[in-house]
Amino acid sequence: MCLPFNSHHATDNTGAEGALESSYLSDAGLIALSVGFPNLEKLSLIWCSNISSQGLTSLAEKCRFLKSLDLQGCYVGDQGVAAVGEFCKQLEDVNLRFCEGLTDTGLVELARGCGKSLKTFGITACAKITDVSLEAVGMHCKYLESLSLDSEIIHNKGVLSVAQGCPLLKVLKLQCTNVTDEALVAVGSLCPSLELLALYSFQEFTDKGLRAIGVGCKKLKNLTLSDCYFLSDIGLDAVAAGCKGLTHLEVNGCHNIGSLGLESIGKSCHQLTELALLYCQKIVNSGLLGIGQSCKFLQALHLVDCSRIGDEAICGIAKGCRNLKKLHIRRCYEIGDAGIVAIGENCQFLTDLSLRFCDRVGDEGLIAIGKGCSLHQLNVSGCHRIGDVGLVAIARGCPQLSYLDVSVLENLGDMAMAELGEGCPLLKDIVLSHCHQITDAGLMHLVKRCTMLDSCQMVYCPGITAAGVATVVSSCPSVKKILVEKWKVSERTKRRAGSVISYLCVDL
Repeated sequence: MCLPFNSHHATDNTGAEGALESSYLSDAGLIALSVGFPNLEKLSLIWCSNISSQGLTSLAEKCRFLKSLDLQGCYVGDQGVAAVGEFCKQLEDVNLRFCEGLTDTGLVELARGCGKSLKTFGITACAKITDVSLEAVGMHCKYLESLSLDSEIIHNKGVLSVAQGCPLLKVLKLQCTNVTDEALVAVGSLCPSLELLALYSFQEFTDKGLRAIGVGCKKLKNLTLSDCYFLSDIGLDAVAAGCKGLTHLEVNGCHNIGSLGLESIGKSCHQLTELALLYCQKIVNSGLLGIGQSCKFLQALHLVDCSRIGDEAICGIAKGCRNLKKLHIRRCYEIGDAGIVAIGENCQFLTDLSLRFCDRVGDEGLIAIGKGCSLHQLNVSGCHRIGDVGLVAIARGCPQLSYLDVSVLENLGDMAMAELGEGCPLLKDIVLSHCHQITDAGLMHLVKRCTMLDSCQMVYCPGITAAGVATVVSSCPSVKKILVEKWKVSERTKRRAGSVISYLCVDL
Protein backbone atom coordinates (compact mmCIF):
# COMPACT_ATOMS: atom_id res chain seq x y z
CA MET A 1 0.00 0.00 0.00
CA CYS A 2 1.27 3.47 -0.87
CA LEU A 3 -0.38 6.62 0.37
CA PRO A 4 -0.20 9.88 -1.60
CA PHE A 5 2.73 11.83 -0.28
CA ASN A 6 0.67 14.99 -0.14
CA SER A 7 -0.83 13.69 3.10
CA HIS A 8 2.49 14.31 4.87
CA HIS A 9 4.61 17.36 5.51
CA ALA A 10 8.24 18.36 5.34
CA THR A 11 9.71 21.09 7.51
CA ASP A 12 13.07 22.81 7.10
CA ASN A 13 14.94 24.63 9.83
CA THR A 14 13.59 28.00 8.69
CA GLY A 15 10.19 26.91 10.00
CA ALA A 16 8.59 26.80 6.56
CA GLU A 17 6.13 23.96 6.22
CA GLY A 18 4.21 22.72 3.20
CA ALA A 19 2.73 19.66 1.55
CA LEU A 20 4.74 17.94 -1.16
CA GLU A 21 2.52 17.35 -4.16
CA SER A 22 3.82 14.01 -5.46
CA SER A 23 1.33 11.24 -6.13
CA TYR A 24 3.65 8.38 -5.10
CA LEU A 25 7.09 9.08 -3.75
CA SER A 26 9.92 6.96 -5.13
CA ASP A 27 13.68 7.00 -4.65
CA ALA A 28 13.99 9.54 -7.48
CA GLY A 29 11.56 11.87 -5.73
CA LEU A 30 13.29 11.46 -2.38
CA ILE A 31 16.66 12.20 -3.96
CA ALA A 32 15.24 15.36 -5.55
CA LEU A 33 13.74 16.32 -2.20
CA SER A 34 17.09 15.95 -0.45
CA VAL A 35 18.80 18.10 -3.07
CA GLY A 36 16.17 20.82 -2.85
CA PHE A 37 15.88 20.88 0.95
CA PRO A 38 19.34 20.24 2.44
CA ASN A 39 18.31 21.90 5.72
CA LEU A 40 15.35 19.58 6.22
CA GLU A 41 14.68 18.85 9.91
CA LYS A 42 11.48 16.83 9.89
CA LEU A 43 10.27 14.28 7.35
CA SER A 44 7.36 11.81 7.41
CA LEU A 45 7.35 9.02 4.79
CA ILE A 46 4.52 6.92 6.22
CA TRP A 47 3.62 4.01 3.90
CA CYS A 48 5.84 5.26 1.07
CA SER A 49 6.69 1.67 0.21
CA ASN A 50 8.51 2.57 -3.02
CA ILE A 51 11.34 4.07 -0.99
CA SER A 52 14.42 1.84 -0.75
CA SER A 53 17.85 2.12 0.82
CA GLN A 54 19.10 3.98 -2.23
CA GLY A 55 16.77 6.93 -1.69
CA LEU A 56 17.21 6.89 2.08
CA THR A 57 21.01 6.89 1.75
CA SER A 58 20.87 9.93 -0.53
CA LEU A 59 18.59 11.69 1.93
CA ALA A 60 20.93 10.96 4.83
CA GLU A 61 23.99 12.18 2.95
CA LYS A 62 22.43 15.49 1.93
CA CYS A 63 20.06 16.29 4.84
CA ARG A 64 22.42 16.12 7.79
CA PHE A 65 20.33 18.41 10.00
CA LEU A 66 17.47 15.92 10.12
CA LYS A 67 15.94 15.68 13.59
CA SER A 68 12.77 13.66 13.02
CA LEU A 69 12.24 10.78 10.56
CA ASP A 70 9.12 8.62 10.25
CA LEU A 71 9.64 5.53 8.07
CA GLN A 72 6.48 3.65 9.03
CA GLY A 73 5.63 1.08 6.36
CA CYS A 74 8.70 1.80 4.24
CA TYR A 75 10.47 -1.32 2.97
CA VAL A 76 13.93 0.11 3.56
CA GLY A 77 16.87 -2.15 4.31
CA ASP A 78 19.88 -2.07 6.56
CA GLN A 79 22.02 -0.01 4.21
CA GLY A 80 19.67 3.01 4.22
CA VAL A 81 19.06 2.95 7.97
CA ALA A 82 22.79 2.58 8.63
CA ALA A 83 23.40 5.64 6.42
CA VAL A 84 21.00 7.65 8.57
CA GLY A 85 23.08 6.64 11.58
CA GLU A 86 26.29 7.62 9.83
CA PHE A 87 25.29 11.07 8.55
CA CYS A 88 22.36 12.39 10.63
CA LYS A 89 24.07 13.09 13.93
CA GLN A 90 21.29 15.40 15.17
CA LEU A 91 18.48 12.85 14.79
CA GLU A 92 16.22 12.86 17.85
CA ASP A 93 13.07 11.07 16.78
CA VAL A 94 12.81 7.98 14.54
CA ASN A 95 9.85 5.68 13.86
CA LEU A 96 10.55 2.30 12.24
CA ARG A 97 7.10 0.74 12.56
CA PHE A 98 6.41 -1.98 9.96
CA CYS A 99 9.88 -1.67 8.41
CA GLU A 100 9.90 -5.34 7.45
CA GLY A 101 13.17 -5.24 5.53
CA LEU A 102 15.17 -4.07 8.53
CA THR A 103 17.39 -6.40 10.58
CA ASP A 104 19.62 -6.02 13.62
CA THR A 105 22.50 -5.01 11.36
CA GLY A 106 20.90 -1.74 10.30
CA LEU A 107 19.41 -0.89 13.64
CA VAL A 108 22.67 -1.45 15.50
CA GLU A 109 24.42 0.96 13.14
CA LEU A 110 21.64 3.51 13.61
CA ALA A 111 21.95 3.30 17.40
CA ARG A 112 25.72 3.52 17.22
CA GLY A 113 25.66 6.57 14.95
CA CYS A 114 22.78 8.59 16.42
CA GLY A 115 22.87 7.33 19.99
CA LYS A 116 24.05 10.59 21.54
CA SER A 117 21.15 12.59 20.08
CA LEU A 118 18.34 10.04 19.93
CA LYS A 119 15.44 10.74 22.30
CA THR A 120 12.42 8.94 20.80
CA PHE A 121 12.58 5.49 19.20
CA GLY A 122 9.74 3.40 17.76
CA ILE A 123 10.45 -0.24 16.85
CA THR A 124 7.15 -2.00 16.30
CA ALA A 125 6.22 -4.90 14.03
CA CYS A 126 9.76 -5.27 12.68
CA ALA A 127 9.83 -9.05 12.41
CA LYS A 128 13.63 -9.42 12.17
CA ILE A 129 14.60 -7.21 15.12
CA THR A 130 15.84 -9.12 18.17
CA ASP A 131 17.39 -8.42 21.56
CA VAL A 132 20.66 -7.63 19.76
CA SER A 133 19.20 -4.32 18.59
CA LEU A 134 17.94 -3.41 22.04
CA GLU A 135 21.34 -4.18 23.52
CA ALA A 136 22.78 -1.63 21.09
CA VAL A 137 20.13 0.90 22.12
CA GLY A 138 21.01 0.36 25.77
CA MET A 139 24.72 0.71 25.02
CA HIS A 140 24.64 3.83 22.82
CA CYS A 141 21.41 5.74 23.52
CA LYS A 142 21.88 6.91 27.10
CA TYR A 143 19.74 10.03 26.56
CA LEU A 144 16.76 8.10 25.20
CA GLU A 145 13.46 9.33 26.67
CA SER A 146 10.81 7.36 24.78
CA LEU A 147 10.72 3.78 23.46
CA SER A 148 7.89 1.86 21.76
CA LEU A 149 8.33 -1.89 21.27
CA ASP A 150 6.00 -4.39 19.61
CA SER A 151 7.56 -7.77 18.94
CA GLU A 152 7.03 -11.47 19.51
CA ILE A 153 10.77 -12.24 19.50
CA ILE A 154 12.00 -9.63 21.98
CA HIS A 155 12.76 -11.16 25.38
CA ASN A 156 13.79 -9.93 28.82
CA LYS A 157 17.41 -9.55 27.77
CA GLY A 158 16.68 -6.69 25.39
CA VAL A 159 14.40 -4.76 27.74
CA LEU A 160 16.89 -5.23 30.59
CA SER A 161 19.61 -3.68 28.42
CA VAL A 162 17.43 -0.64 27.75
CA ALA A 163 16.57 -0.24 31.43
CA GLN A 164 20.23 -0.43 32.39
CA GLY A 165 21.51 1.90 29.69
CA CYS A 166 18.71 4.49 29.41
CA PRO A 167 18.17 5.94 32.90
CA LEU A 168 16.37 9.04 31.52
CA LEU A 169 13.56 6.98 29.99
CA LYS A 170 10.21 8.75 30.44
CA VAL A 171 7.94 6.84 28.06
CA LEU A 172 7.83 3.05 27.61
CA LYS A 173 5.23 1.24 25.49
CA LEU A 174 5.55 -2.54 25.37
CA GLN A 175 3.67 -5.18 23.41
CA CYS A 176 6.08 -8.10 23.73
CA THR A 177 4.52 -11.42 24.58
CA ASN A 178 7.80 -13.00 25.73
CA VAL A 179 8.74 -10.31 28.23
CA THR A 180 8.09 -11.15 31.89
CA ASP A 181 8.16 -9.61 35.36
CA GLU A 182 11.95 -9.69 35.36
CA ALA A 183 12.08 -6.89 32.79
CA LEU A 184 9.41 -4.81 34.50
CA VAL A 185 11.20 -5.11 37.84
CA ALA A 186 14.35 -3.77 36.17
CA VAL A 187 12.42 -0.83 34.71
CA GLY A 188 11.02 -0.07 38.15
CA SER A 189 14.43 -0.07 39.81
CA LEU A 190 16.49 1.59 37.05
CA CYS A 191 14.15 4.12 35.37
CA PRO A 192 13.02 6.51 38.11
CA SER A 193 12.08 9.23 35.57
CA LEU A 194 9.38 7.08 33.91
CA GLU A 195 6.19 9.10 33.37
CA LEU A 196 4.23 6.94 30.92
CA LEU A 197 3.96 3.16 30.87
CA ALA A 198 1.75 1.22 28.48
CA LEU A 199 1.57 -2.58 28.65
CA TYR A 200 -0.38 -4.36 25.90
CA SER A 201 -1.38 -8.02 25.58
CA PHE A 202 0.91 -9.45 28.23
CA GLN A 203 0.36 -12.98 29.36
CA GLU A 204 3.49 -13.08 31.51
CA PHE A 205 3.25 -9.98 33.72
CA THR A 206 1.90 -10.34 37.24
CA ASP A 207 1.41 -8.04 40.20
CA LYS A 208 5.08 -8.50 41.05
CA GLY A 209 6.14 -6.44 38.06
CA LEU A 210 3.52 -3.75 38.59
CA ARG A 211 4.47 -3.54 42.26
CA ALA A 212 8.05 -2.74 41.20
CA ILE A 213 6.76 0.13 39.09
CA GLY A 214 4.83 1.49 42.05
CA VAL A 215 7.90 1.32 44.27
CA GLY A 216 10.45 2.75 41.85
CA CYS A 217 8.65 5.03 39.38
CA LYS A 218 7.31 7.77 41.64
CA LYS A 219 6.95 10.20 38.71
CA LEU A 220 4.54 7.96 36.77
CA LYS A 221 1.61 9.99 35.43
CA ASN A 222 0.12 7.87 32.68
CA LEU A 223 -0.58 4.12 32.90
CA THR A 224 -2.24 1.86 30.32
CA LEU A 225 -2.93 -1.80 31.10
CA SER A 226 -4.47 -3.65 28.16
CA ASP A 227 -5.25 -7.38 28.13
CA CYS A 228 -2.87 -8.10 31.01
CA TYR A 229 -4.77 -11.06 32.36
CA PHE A 230 -2.67 -11.82 35.44
CA LEU A 231 -2.73 -8.33 36.92
CA SER A 232 -5.12 -7.83 39.81
CA ASP A 233 -6.20 -5.24 42.37
CA ILE A 234 -2.95 -5.90 44.26
CA GLY A 235 -0.82 -4.49 41.44
CA LEU A 236 -3.07 -1.47 40.93
CA ASP A 237 -3.04 -0.82 44.66
CA ALA A 238 0.79 -0.74 44.58
CA VAL A 239 0.72 1.81 41.76
CA ALA A 240 -1.77 3.94 43.69
CA ALA A 241 0.41 3.85 46.80
CA GLY A 242 3.63 4.77 45.01
CA CYS A 243 2.54 6.94 42.07
CA LYS A 244 0.35 9.57 43.70
CA GLY A 245 0.84 11.98 40.79
CA LEU A 246 -0.98 9.68 38.34
CA THR A 247 -3.16 11.71 35.97
CA HIS A 248 -4.21 9.18 33.28
CA LEU A 249 -5.29 5.57 33.78
CA GLU A 250 -6.63 3.09 31.24
CA VAL A 251 -7.64 -0.44 32.18
CA ASN A 252 -8.71 -2.50 29.16
CA GLY A 253 -9.70 -6.14 29.32
CA CYS A 254 -7.77 -6.91 32.52
CA HIS A 255 -10.36 -9.30 33.88
CA ASN A 256 -8.85 -9.71 37.34
CA ILE A 257 -8.81 -6.01 38.17
CA GLY A 258 -11.90 -4.98 40.10
CA SER A 259 -13.29 -2.26 42.31
CA LEU A 260 -10.73 -2.53 45.11
CA GLY A 261 -7.87 -1.47 42.84
CA LEU A 262 -9.90 1.44 41.51
CA GLU A 263 -10.85 2.49 45.02
CA SER A 264 -7.14 2.63 45.87
CA ILE A 265 -6.58 4.92 42.88
CA GLY A 266 -9.35 7.18 44.13
CA LYS A 267 -7.91 7.38 47.63
CA SER A 268 -4.33 8.14 46.59
CA CYS A 269 -4.26 9.68 43.09
CA HIS A 270 -6.13 12.93 43.56
CA GLN A 271 -4.62 14.51 40.41
CA LEU A 272 -6.36 12.03 38.10
CA THR A 273 -7.73 13.84 35.04
CA GLU A 274 -8.61 10.97 32.67
CA LEU A 275 -9.92 7.47 33.37
CA ALA A 276 -10.80 4.77 30.84
CA LEU A 277 -12.37 1.46 31.86
CA LEU A 278 -12.97 -0.93 28.97
CA TYR A 279 -14.40 -4.44 29.26
CA CYS A 280 -13.97 -4.41 33.06
CA GLN A 281 -16.61 -6.84 34.24
CA LYS A 282 -15.38 -6.94 37.85
CA ILE A 283 -15.62 -3.22 38.50
CA VAL A 284 -18.86 -2.21 40.22
CA ASN A 285 -20.30 1.11 41.37
CA SER A 286 -18.09 1.35 44.47
CA GLY A 287 -14.97 1.67 42.33
CA LEU A 288 -16.21 4.77 40.54
CA LEU A 289 -17.74 6.20 43.70
CA GLY A 290 -14.22 6.33 45.13
CA ILE A 291 -13.08 8.28 42.09
CA GLY A 292 -15.99 10.68 42.46
CA GLN A 293 -15.26 11.32 46.11
CA SER A 294 -11.59 12.24 45.72
CA CYS A 295 -10.66 13.01 42.09
CA LYS A 296 -12.20 16.43 41.66
CA PHE A 297 -9.90 17.27 38.72
CA LEU A 298 -11.24 14.46 36.53
CA GLN A 299 -11.96 15.84 33.05
CA ALA A 300 -12.52 12.73 30.91
CA LEU A 301 -14.23 9.41 31.65
CA HIS A 302 -14.52 6.52 29.16
CA LEU A 303 -16.62 3.44 29.93
CA VAL A 304 -17.05 0.55 27.48
CA ASP A 305 -18.89 -2.70 28.21
CA CYS A 306 -18.73 -2.28 31.98
CA SER A 307 -21.91 -4.22 32.71
CA ARG A 308 -21.90 -3.71 36.48
CA ILE A 309 -21.51 0.07 36.52
CA GLY A 310 -24.82 1.93 36.80
CA ASP A 311 -26.52 5.19 37.66
CA GLU A 312 -25.23 5.23 41.24
CA ALA A 313 -21.64 5.45 39.99
CA ILE A 314 -22.41 8.12 37.38
CA CYS A 315 -24.24 10.20 39.98
CA GLY A 316 -21.18 9.97 42.20
CA ILE A 317 -18.94 11.13 39.36
CA ALA A 318 -21.32 13.98 38.53
CA LYS A 319 -21.40 15.33 42.07
CA GLY A 320 -17.69 14.95 42.78
CA CYS A 321 -16.07 15.66 39.40
CA ARG A 322 -17.66 18.93 38.36
CA ASN A 323 -14.78 19.76 35.99
CA LEU A 324 -15.77 16.88 33.71
CA LYS A 325 -15.46 17.88 30.02
CA LYS A 326 -15.71 14.55 28.22
CA LEU A 327 -17.94 11.56 29.00
CA HIS A 328 -17.93 8.57 26.64
CA ILE A 329 -20.09 5.57 27.53
CA ARG A 330 -20.75 2.59 25.25
CA ARG A 331 -22.89 -0.47 25.90
CA CYS A 332 -23.18 0.07 29.66
CA TYR A 333 -26.72 -1.18 30.05
CA GLU A 334 -27.17 -0.30 33.73
CA ILE A 335 -26.68 3.42 33.07
CA GLY A 336 -29.90 5.31 32.39
CA ASP A 337 -31.56 8.69 32.70
CA ALA A 338 -30.84 9.13 36.41
CA GLY A 339 -27.08 9.17 35.87
CA ILE A 340 -27.23 11.42 32.81
CA VAL A 341 -29.60 13.85 34.57
CA ALA A 342 -27.04 14.13 37.36
CA ILE A 343 -24.35 14.93 34.80
CA GLY A 344 -26.51 17.68 33.31
CA GLU A 345 -27.22 19.17 36.71
CA ASN A 346 -23.63 19.18 37.97
CA CYS A 347 -21.13 19.19 35.07
CA GLN A 348 -21.57 22.56 33.38
CA PHE A 349 -18.18 22.30 31.60
CA LEU A 350 -19.11 19.13 29.71
CA THR A 351 -18.59 19.66 25.96
CA ASP A 352 -18.22 16.09 24.59
CA LEU A 353 -20.85 13.45 25.37
CA SER A 354 -21.12 10.00 23.78
CA LEU A 355 -23.74 7.48 24.91
CA ARG A 356 -23.58 4.82 22.21
CA PHE A 357 -26.04 1.96 22.62
CA CYS A 358 -26.95 2.88 26.17
CA ASP A 359 -30.53 1.73 25.78
CA ARG A 360 -31.76 2.95 29.17
CA VAL A 361 -30.99 6.59 28.34
CA GLY A 362 -33.94 8.53 26.95
CA ASP A 363 -35.24 12.04 26.42
CA GLU A 364 -35.18 12.90 30.13
CA GLY A 365 -31.41 12.62 30.24
CA LEU A 366 -30.92 14.78 27.15
CA ILE A 367 -33.29 17.44 28.48
CA ALA A 368 -31.06 17.82 31.54
CA ILE A 369 -27.95 17.95 29.35
CA GLY A 370 -29.50 20.65 27.17
CA LYS A 371 -30.30 22.75 30.25
CA GLY A 372 -26.98 22.35 32.03
CA CYS A 373 -24.22 21.85 29.44
CA SER A 374 -23.06 23.54 26.26
CA LEU A 375 -22.08 20.54 24.15
CA HIS A 376 -19.81 20.72 21.12
CA GLN A 377 -20.05 17.01 20.32
CA LEU A 378 -22.86 14.53 20.94
CA ASN A 379 -23.19 10.86 19.98
CA VAL A 380 -26.36 9.01 20.99
CA SER A 381 -26.20 6.30 18.33
CA GLY A 382 -28.35 3.31 19.18
CA CYS A 383 -30.10 4.90 22.19
CA HIS A 384 -33.55 3.85 20.94
CA ARG A 385 -35.49 5.60 23.72
CA ILE A 386 -34.33 9.02 22.52
CA GLY A 387 -36.68 10.89 20.20
CA ASP A 388 -37.55 14.40 19.08
CA VAL A 389 -38.10 15.77 22.59
CA GLY A 390 -34.55 15.04 23.73
CA LEU A 391 -32.92 16.38 20.58
CA VAL A 392 -35.06 19.52 20.65
CA ALA A 393 -33.67 20.22 24.14
CA ILE A 394 -30.15 19.80 22.81
CA ALA A 395 -30.85 22.10 19.85
CA ARG A 396 -32.17 24.81 22.14
CA GLY A 397 -29.49 24.50 24.80
CA CYS A 398 -26.29 23.72 22.84
CA PRO A 399 -25.76 26.37 20.12
CA GLN A 400 -22.06 25.45 19.86
CA LEU A 401 -22.80 21.90 18.70
CA SER A 402 -20.54 20.95 15.78
CA TYR A 403 -20.76 17.12 15.71
CA LEU A 404 -23.89 15.00 16.08
CA ASP A 405 -24.46 11.25 15.64
CA VAL A 406 -28.09 10.18 15.96
CA SER A 407 -27.83 7.02 13.89
CA VAL A 408 -30.17 4.11 14.63
CA LEU A 409 -32.72 6.33 16.40
CA GLU A 410 -35.92 5.00 14.87
CA ASN A 411 -38.15 7.45 16.77
CA LEU A 412 -36.31 10.58 15.66
CA GLY A 413 -38.14 12.66 13.10
CA ASP A 414 -38.33 15.93 11.24
CA MET A 415 -39.19 18.05 14.28
CA ALA A 416 -35.73 17.48 15.72
CA MET A 417 -34.13 18.30 12.37
CA ALA A 418 -35.99 21.61 12.16
CA GLU A 419 -34.93 22.57 15.70
CA LEU A 420 -31.32 21.61 15.03
CA GLY A 421 -31.37 23.79 11.94
CA GLU A 422 -32.60 26.73 13.99
CA GLY A 423 -30.46 26.26 17.08
CA CYS A 424 -27.15 24.79 15.91
CA PRO A 425 -25.79 26.86 13.00
CA LEU A 426 -22.20 25.69 13.68
CA LEU A 427 -23.01 22.04 12.96
CA LYS A 428 -20.33 20.54 10.68
CA ASP A 429 -20.76 16.76 10.92
CA ILE A 430 -24.00 14.85 11.27
CA VAL A 431 -24.77 11.12 11.11
CA LEU A 432 -28.42 10.26 10.39
CA SER A 433 -28.04 6.69 9.13
CA HIS A 434 -30.85 4.22 9.96
CA CYS A 435 -33.21 7.01 11.08
CA HIS A 436 -36.44 5.81 9.51
CA GLN A 437 -38.65 8.79 10.43
CA ILE A 438 -36.50 11.57 8.93
CA THR A 439 -37.67 12.79 5.52
CA ASP A 440 -36.60 15.27 2.87
CA ALA A 441 -38.62 17.95 4.66
CA GLY A 442 -36.62 17.56 7.85
CA LEU A 443 -33.37 17.57 5.92
CA MET A 444 -34.40 20.79 4.17
CA HIS A 445 -35.03 22.53 7.52
CA LEU A 446 -31.69 21.26 8.86
CA VAL A 447 -29.51 22.58 6.05
CA LYS A 448 -31.37 25.86 5.68
CA ARG A 449 -29.18 27.41 8.38
CA CYS A 450 -26.51 24.75 8.92
CA THR A 451 -24.60 25.95 5.88
CA MET A 452 -21.23 25.05 7.40
CA LEU A 453 -21.97 21.34 7.12
CA ASP A 454 -18.85 19.35 6.11
CA SER A 455 -20.15 15.81 6.32
CA CYS A 456 -23.58 14.19 6.19
CA GLN A 457 -24.15 10.45 6.51
CA MET A 458 -27.68 9.27 5.73
CA VAL A 459 -27.54 5.64 4.69
CA TYR A 460 -30.73 3.55 5.05
CA CYS A 461 -33.03 6.48 5.71
CA PRO A 462 -36.09 5.45 3.65
CA GLY A 463 -37.72 8.88 3.98
CA ILE A 464 -34.77 10.63 2.32
CA THR A 465 -34.83 10.60 -1.47
CA ALA A 466 -32.71 11.97 -4.30
CA ALA A 467 -34.38 15.34 -3.72
CA GLY A 468 -33.10 15.43 -0.14
CA VAL A 469 -29.56 14.62 -1.23
CA ALA A 470 -29.73 17.37 -3.83
CA THR A 471 -30.89 19.81 -1.14
CA VAL A 472 -27.80 19.06 0.98
CA VAL A 473 -25.48 19.58 -1.97
CA SER A 474 -27.07 22.85 -3.07
CA SER A 475 -27.45 24.35 0.42
CA CYS A 476 -24.06 23.47 1.94
CA PRO A 477 -21.18 24.86 -0.11
CA SER A 478 -18.59 23.45 2.31
CA VAL A 479 -19.80 19.85 2.21
CA LYS A 480 -16.99 17.40 1.40
CA LYS A 481 -18.43 13.99 2.23
CA ILE A 482 -21.83 12.44 1.72
CA LEU A 483 -22.57 8.85 2.63
CA VAL A 484 -25.72 7.70 0.85
CA GLU A 485 -27.07 4.91 -1.33
CA LYS A 486 -25.84 5.25 -4.88
CA TRP A 487 -29.29 5.26 -6.42
CA LYS A 488 -30.22 8.40 -4.47
CA VAL A 489 -27.59 10.54 -6.22
CA SER A 490 -29.04 11.93 -9.45
CA GLU A 491 -26.92 12.82 -12.45
CA ARG A 492 -27.76 16.47 -11.96
CA THR A 493 -26.58 16.34 -8.34
CA LYS A 494 -23.35 14.68 -9.41
CA ARG A 495 -22.71 17.46 -11.95
CA ARG A 496 -23.50 20.18 -9.43
CA ALA A 497 -21.24 18.64 -6.77
CA GLY A 498 -18.28 18.35 -9.14
CA SER A 499 -15.09 16.67 -8.02
CA VAL A 500 -14.86 18.40 -4.63
CA ILE A 501 -17.16 15.91 -2.88
CA SER A 502 -16.09 12.34 -2.31
CA TYR A 503 -19.21 10.20 -2.49
CA LEU A 504 -19.24 7.02 -0.48
CA CYS A 505 -21.93 5.12 -2.31
CA VAL A 506 -23.75 2.16 -0.82
CA ASP A 507 -25.96 0.05 -3.04
CA LEU A 508 -29.16 -1.45 -1.75
